[in-house]
Amino acid sequence: MPSAALKRLLSASFSALMVAGCSGGTDRDTAHAAASWTDTRVNAVSRASLGSGVVAVTGLRSDGALETVVDDLATGRRLWARPATMAGRLPGMGVQPPAVAGPVVVALEPRAEGPWKAMIVARDARTGEQRWARGVRSTFGPVACGTNVCLSESTAQRSPRFVVLDGGTGRTLWRLRGLAEVEHADRDRIVVFRMAERPVLAAHATGSGRRLWTFPVEDAVGSGVDLSGGWSFGTAGELLLGHVAPARRGRSLSAYGFFALRLADGSPVWAHPRQLRVYPSPNPAVGLITREVGSSGNFEGFARIDTRTGRKLTTIPSADVPRGASWWLSFSADLSTLGFRIPGRKGAAFDLRQAAPVPLQGLRAWSFCTTSPEPLRLAGGAPGFFPVASLCAYDLATGEKTPVSAPPPVWFTGSVDGHRVWRDEQGALHGTRDTTGTTPGMYG
Repeated sequence: MPSAALKRLLSASFSALMVAGCSGGTDRDTAHAAASWTDTRVNAVSRASLGSGVVAVTGLRSDGALETVVDDLATGRRLWARPATMAGRLPGMGVQPPAVAGPVVVALEPRAEGPWKAMIVARDARTGEQRWARGVRSTFGPVACGTNVCLSESTAQRSPRFVVLDGGTGRTLWRLRGLAEVEHADRDRIVVFRMAERPVLAAHATGSGRRLWTFPVEDAVGSGVDLSGGWSFGTAGELLLGHVAPARRGRSLSAYGFFALRLADGSPVWAHPRQLRVYPSPNPAVGLITREVGSSGNFEGFARIDTRTGRKLTTIPSADVPRGASWWLSFSADLSTLGFRIPGRKGAAFDLRQAAPVPLQGLRAWSFCTTSPEPLRLAGGAPGFFPVASLCAYDLATGEKTPVSAPPPVWFTGSVDGHRVWRDEQGALHGTRDTTGTTPGMYG
């Protein structure tokens, strides 16, 4: 069976992820402004996957059943929808999104054949016509690794494995024993995070699976990693940036921190143990803003770190953090300002380049629309799943939401060839094309 540490991933829920970026509190909900297109027919609960001119998302129907919804990326026009399910997904991982791998959309469908609990089904991205299917007993869900499809399967059985499938045919190209998650894929290599009691990153040749390099995560952040705290990765040029979050063990915390490796050979570039990722925040590859933790485990100040060198660029000392109030972190759209939002009251903000206070008058910053999300009511009663978070704009001088016509910032949504797609807090899907290039969003 999977290890006890991996089972404790159940604790890595929405609220746990945000703990380093808050001091407590709740707020009310309002809607984002509309963008270039809007699909209000879907209640999107997963991240969106973009590619091949489509956007695919897992939606929740009114009867509690899940569905795969595919829209045209340029117009938001509905292309097709099919029933979806989860089988072996851990709540701390959130609802799985579909995978867009080349010309196909791959998702988990509730069709049982023989001993299988569900089917991994690849469909034509534009028409929804089935291309191939693969039975599974349990899985974290498919992800795209280039034009191939990667997934961990038999995740609830004694012998889980990670497989790489040809996206066009579903044929198995290669496999690994154990659980793994794709963190980077290019023409030459697939880098996976192997989830075990002593986790490692490993690069394998895309076509053959030949191992190219491995890196034990504990070499960067220290011994005693506990994956129930969560993790995140991002690629910045030739570097893979990683973060392992802590899990509480009585009065102490498990090993945690940030680090950077060279994608070419897995060699370490820098490491910052005992640094927390804050939420909301950009992907580590876009901007690295961390919270520091003292030797006794108490939260301290904030730091901005150069992703290339690991050098600390700016520090907001703990003495400047607002005291005596429940605050939540926020950031300006250009990531130049770190804000402390206090619901219904005047907050505080600092220039992330000079660590100096900035005036609040007219300052708009982005933070979570709600800090007390409702769990999803899924058919079958699977507990502990939450919809992917949404961002709203706030006036830091009052702590209240402020109506805006602009979409959430790029550092939150990410972009694929200039296209950006996000979920508002009612679950509607929005899309626009207002930038260039491809960058990761907060969730990857």
